[in-house]
Amino acid sequence: MNQVWGTITGNGDNPRTLVVVFLRGGADGLTLVPPIGDSDYWRKRPVLAVNENTVVRLEGEKRFGLHPLLAGLTEPYSNGDLAVIHCVGSEDSTRSHFEAQDLMEHGGVNTPGGWLGRFLRARPGIRGGPLSAVAFGKSIPECLRGAPSVTALQSLDDFSLGSNIGQFIEQLDSLYGCWGKDVALHSAGMDTIKAIRCIEKLDRKSYQPEHGAEYSDHPFSRGLSQVAQLIKAKVGLDVASVDLNGWDSHWAQDILMDQLISELSQGLQAFYRDLGQKWMETVSVVVMTEFGRRLYMNSSLGTDHGRGSVMFVMGGGVKGGRILSDWKGLKDDVLEGRGDLPVTTNYRNVLVPILERHGAHDLSGVFLEYELSPLLL
Repeated sequence: MNQVWGTITGNGDNPRTLVVVFLRGGADGLTLVPPIGDSDYWRKRPVLAVNENTVVRLEGEKRFGLHPLLAGLTEPYSNGDLAVIHCVGSEDSTRSHFEAQDLMEHGGVNTPGGWLGRFLRARPGIRGGPLSAVAFGKSIPECLRGAPSVTALQSLDDFSLGSNIGQFIEQLDSLYGCWGKDVALHSAGMDTIKAIRCIEKLDRKSYQPEHGAEYSDHPFSRGLSQVAQLIKAKVGLDVASVDLNGWDSHWAQDILMDQLISELSQGLQAFYRDLGQKWMETVSVVVMTEFGRRLYMNSSLGTDHGRGSVMFVMGGGVKGGRILSDWKGLKDDVLEGRGDLPVTTNYRNVLVPILERHGAHDLSGVFLEYELSPLLL
C-alpha cells in the first residue's frame, strides 16, 4: 500500500466520525420539542402550539414530547442512542442570524478559526487525510475554518472525471510541483489530488443503503447518504457538516416547519438505519441552531427571533433516551425580553463530551476563555 492511501485510511479500522447538522435560520425548539407538561405552552400559543392529540409522547418523559413529524426519531431515542437538550443556546443575546451563527461557529469572540477546525488540530498524534473533514454544501462553514484539511462539495459526483482522471491528476501534479516553494499552495494542491484519488475509488453509482433505509432526494438527505458512504468506505472521515437551511419562520410557521421537520426526521432516521449498530457505535451526530423563536405568535402567523432552542445528539456511546433541560417554565417573569425562552444550557457544554469521545483531550484550545461545565452525554 502506498503512502498516500495509508494516510487516507490513517485513522484505522475503527475510526470515529462526528457529523454536525446546522439548522440555519433559527429553529423553533418549542415546536420541535413541545413542553407538553407546561400548561402555559398551549395557553400562550393557542394557534401555533403542536396539537396535544398528535404530539409524540416518549416513554418515561412527562415534560416534553416530539413534533409528530419527528416520529422517525423515536427509534434511536427508544434504543438509547438519542439525547435531546432543551433551552440550549449561546450566552450572547444577539437576534442577528449572521452574528449568532458567526459567534457560535467560532466558539467565541475574537477566536481564530472555527471550533471544529481547532478540534481537528487539538487531537494529539492524529494526522488527518484529504477527506478527514468534508462539508457538504457550496462553501466551507465557519466552524471548520482553520482545519488542517477541508473538502467542500455538493456531491461526490463533483469529483467525477471519467476516463480522463489519470491524465488530469498527472497534469495537476505537475502544476503544483512547479509551485513547490509556495508551501500553502503546494499543500492545498496535494490534498486536492489525494481527495480526487480517494473519491474515484468509491463505487458511488451502485451504493445501496442498508437495513431498509430510504433517503429522500432533498439535498439534506443526499448529503447524509454520502456521509454514510464515506464512513463505510473507511476513507478516514473524522468530521462532516451538513446544513438544513430555511428555519427563519416569520411567516406561516406551520407550513414552513412541517416541510423542514419532515426532511430533518427522514434524513436522520435513514442515516441511523443505514449505518446500523455496527457503524453507529463510532459515529456521533450533533444537530444545532443559532437561536430559537419567541413564544408568542406574530401578526404573520409566525414567530420572531428568540433565544433558547434545542439540540439533538445521536450515536453510539450517547447516554440517550433522555431529554435534558433545566426547564424554568413559560411564566412572564421567566421569559426574556418580549417572550423569549431563556438559555439554561450553553451549547459548548453539549459539544464538550462529544469532542472528548472523538479524541480531544484538552479542550482549552478549542473553546477559549470559557469556563466549561459539560453535560454527562
